[in-house]
Amino acid sequence: MCGIVAMFSRSGPIHEKLLERATHSLKHRGPESQRCWISPDQRVGLGHARLSIIDLTTGDQPIANEDESLRIVVNGELYGYEEIQKELERDGHKLRTRSDSEIALHLYEKLGTQCLHRLRGEFAFVLWDSVNNTIFAARDRFGIKPLFFAQRDNTIYLASEVKALFAAGVPARWDCESVYNSAGIGGQNRTLFDGVFQIPPGHFMLATENDLQVNRYWDFDYPKEMADTPQRCDKEYEEEFSNVFEEAVKLRLRADVPVACYLSGGIDSCAVVGLAARNHRGPLRAFTITFDHEEYNEDKVAKEMAMRVGAEFCPVLARSDDLADHFSDAIAQAETLAVNTHGVAKYLLSRAVREAQFKVVLTGEGSDEILGGYMHFRRDMQSTKTNAQTAEGCAVSPPAIHGSAPMEGCTPLSNGKEFSLAVVRKVLGFVPNWMEIACDISTGMHAVQNDEFVAEGKNRDGFRTFFNDLDIPGQLTDRHPLHQSLYLWSKTRLPNYLLTVLGDRMEMANSVEGRLPFLDHHVVEMARSLPIGQKIRGGTHKYILRQSMREIITPTVFRRPKQPFWSPPASLNPSGRFNTMMQDMLRGPILRSLPFFDQPKIVRMLDAMPKMDQMAHITNEQILMMVLSACVLQDRYRMSA
Repeated sequence: MCGIVAMFSRSGPIHEKLLERATHSLKHRGPESQRCWISPDQRVGLGHARLSIIDLTTGDQPIANEDESLRIVVNGELYGYEEIQKELERDGHKLRTRSDSEIALHLYEKLGTQCLHRLRGEFAFVLWDSVNNTIFAARDRFGIKPLFFAQRDNTIYLASEVKALFAAGVPARWDCESVYNSAGIGGQNRTLFDGVFQIPPGHFMLATENDLQVNRYWDFDYPKEMADTPQRCDKEYEEEFSNVFEEAVKLRLRADVPVACYLSGGIDSCAVVGLAARNHRGPLRAFTITFDHEEYNEDKVAKEMAMRVGAEFCPVLARSDDLADHFSDAIAQAETLAVNTHGVAKYLLSRAVREAQFKVVLTGEGSDEILGGYMHFRRDMQSTKTNAQTAEGCAVSPPAIHGSAPMEGCTPLSNGKEFSLAVVRKVLGFVPNWMEIACDISTGMHAVQNDEFVAEGKNRDGFRTFFNDLDIPGQLTDRHPLHQSLYLWSKTRLPNYLLTVLGDRMEMANSVEGRLPFLDHHVVEMARSLPIGQKIRGGTHKYILRQSMREIITPTVFRRPKQPFWSPPASLNPSGRFNTMMQDMLRGPILRSLPFFDQPKIVRMLDAMPKMDQMAHITNEQILMMVLSACVLQDRYRMSA
């Protein structure tokens, strides 16, 4: 994994020092080297900050093809590259490196933009085609790797993180509409920052002298309900899923450096660790986050799993004060608003992995998104009264709400909803439970924003804008309600929050590469075609995963319901450093400098917190945490409205 930067001027020369400054701002993503290249006419620049994982000696970037008409910078990991290297060499291509990244360059030379269909892995890249004067930039199918862009003064800027765009000269300004919608649904390409967009997952950009297009190359393509597909027995589905998933895990163990795993008490990471241990040479190290509040710990379950497969159990304690000390750094890396300190906990976990001399870690993210693992997906099943929900299955009790995840078990903050759900019901025929909860959280955010800001935003329908960006006939019409809900969640919360706050940004902040076998597109394409009852059966979430991994995981994990990853709320320790920091920042001048919030309303909420019960603490703290996140971004990047 690395950090990438690109600049394409349609008029005068680009500024070398700005390119270098932007590349250097991503040093945490690539500490080994930061290299830049500028075209002879000085109108194109590519920057690369390298974290060397594959081909430690010759894999420096940017990489050029044989006649130097193409150059590329890549962030990510491309699996199965060895066979493609052989194929390219048989076709006459001369490779300059043995790195996985170079295959994207020569596949483009051979296939054009269709090369994307040959790439397997987590990636984002920018390629300069000097023959056609074209920038070709792409992002992986699920948004595991970030890629942002902006246009200013007739120049296109691209980078792995927004901070690099700021370093290149893009103004650091809030996007008021995105801030207004930040607790709701959001969009595929918008960010919190004015003029800064992201290439959506499964899309690519083509930019020329006169045009800029962002096109889709992959989507989920869930089967239509009326599709006549033959049903197979459970055992056949389990064997197929197990084989495809194990292959994805094995591919992600390939590296020229040691590989470790994250391990919680959940079935997702336990399945990854179990299969990784079976295919890993030598003992595997498994890192588990723990807290100084016992009810939030999963270390006993994780340790039992590690012992079962012979992995070395490595607990990492994140105290409340540790979360306070690193909150600002984690938010500055995430570049978005967090609802809990779970992202800070992942920041500390990744730091411990790097301190143990690991650069690569396998993680369990993505399983809930492809197999219906969250409680709100089960509620969608219940509300649609499908036969699949009552199908016979193993007797696993329904998941209990534990720790209140941001989109699960959230107590509504008011009876009103700022966003109209009528358009959702009209488009889908029902309202996904997570969208209802998003509306409630959004109402809570608007309750602490100033009246003028809310008045300006309330006439906008965030859901309508969101649906305008989607292929409704091609991806939602005639699909099962569960698949519709999974699809919409995977277009919003997965890339924009979970893979950011709990994934790439926290790992790369510490120069650690996260690999996600559940989001291998071969696994996803197999999972999307599964009957609904293989995903949710009765009270059992992720039924096929639980059944296919039964011999890999411990009986405890097999029986254990879904437990969201959630850090202890700061308000549970009123005398701790986190609560002190929150009080100081939300009562101080940084909040006053933000044009969106009504500080007296927030102070009244702070004053009322000691009298609230624990659930009210947790619910209202989500709002305060988002406001606190905005204060950090305001302070770090000197934002303006």
